[in-house]
Amino acid sequence: MIRRALTNTGWLMSARGINAVLSLVYLALATRALGLEEFGQFVVAFTFAQLVVGFAGFQTWQVVVRWGQEADGRDTATGFALALDGVSIAFGAIAAALILSFAGDWLPIDPELRPATFLFTLVSLLAIRSTPTGLLRLHDRYARAAAADATTSVVRAVGAGLIALVAPTIEAFLIVWGVAELATAAMYWRLAARTEPLQFRRISLTRLPRENEGAWRFVFGTSLSAAVSTASRKLLVLLVGVLGGPAMAGIYRVASQLGEGLLKLAQAVLRAVYPELVRDPERARALARQLTRIAMITGLAVVFVSLIAGEWIILAIAGSAFLAAFWPMVLLSASAALELAGASLEALLVARGRAMTTLALRGIPLLIGLAALPWLVDVLGATGAALVVLGATALSVAGFVLTTMDGNRG
Repeated sequence: MIRRALTNTGWLMSARGINAVLSLVYLALATRALGLEEFGQFVVAFTFAQLVVGFAGFQTWQVVVRWGQEADGRDTATGFALALDGVSIAFGAIAAALILSFAGDWLPIDPELRPATFLFTLVSLLAIRSTPTGLLRLHDRYARAAAADATTSVVRAVGAGLIALVAPTIEAFLIVWGVAELATAAMYWRLAARTEPLQFRRISLTRLPRENEGAWRFVFGTSLSAAVSTASRKLLVLLVGVLGGPAMAGIYRVASQLGEGLLKLAQAVLRAVYPELVRDPERARALARQLTRIAMITGLAVVFVSLIAGEWIILAIAGSAFLAAFWPMVLLSASAALELAGASLEALLVARGRAMTTLALRGIPLLIGLAALPWLVDVLGATGAALVVLGATALSVAGFVLTTMDGNRG
């Protein structure tokens, strides 16, 4: 069990490693081609789309893994997941159109950039790939998922290189990022269809909940918990732009891109471990404990590197205009280290059917942090926003630890 979980995590980490290297390439190209102010505007537009997808989307991959273990229930689980994806696309498109049309000056997206932002948001919604991701994980096809994941960064890096040479505009970068989303989604669907034929005739929002009591509670619990996690990062980028302007949002984005690499690793751990926890509940506790120890050592090492080499990394990639990202980067790397340590514990709670508990453990600290955000940004700038993330993460992970300990005693 531990060997398979580590193997699956390894495949996901390989994709994350490729993406991490290539992300530095396209980050360097975008920051230097656009400059501080325009890069900040690009970041705000891109983050808006990510927020819409994050809040409108469901964690359908967890639905597929949870109820698709038996062959006779797989079509029902997949059909339910596909129906939820359709709801996400429709709801997200309507919400984005309304916000961009009627939001006033409080939304830091220039009016002339809003049509391009809407089109990019629509493309991002159409590129939702949670269901095929679930099918690949259900069948332990992590190598295929790793290949599909790498598509995003490859397309972005190549496209950013061409754009930087030919037409370094915000709209051009949004086009490249949109093409990357569609290419990745197409790869995921192609590989999922090769793994298992997709039964689109089984699409239904009612069949699986009718056969499985508590299905809707599970769906809303996992999805809202993911939305809270998204809000703690993506929403903060947008709020930094609202409170401090696009340039500060750009600085914060550079800090998060460099400092939150471990967060992607934490997400890889959760996605790789969750199927194992569902398959073998008896050994789930031991697996979560072993992975947590490994994660703590890795996280401490990355935070140390951020402290020692952070300024040099920022200068080499983004340039001196973004040096203010150093302390936010260090704080966000510490937050990501905590996320990595808590990832397997969160997966354990979800596998036990306690998705609403994870929602509360993430949501309450985030609300506290958001209440303090205006004051912290006013006093400390982007560093204040990073402190909100670190504080919320620390409280959430502490909650995961205490809750799993109580469950163990029970």
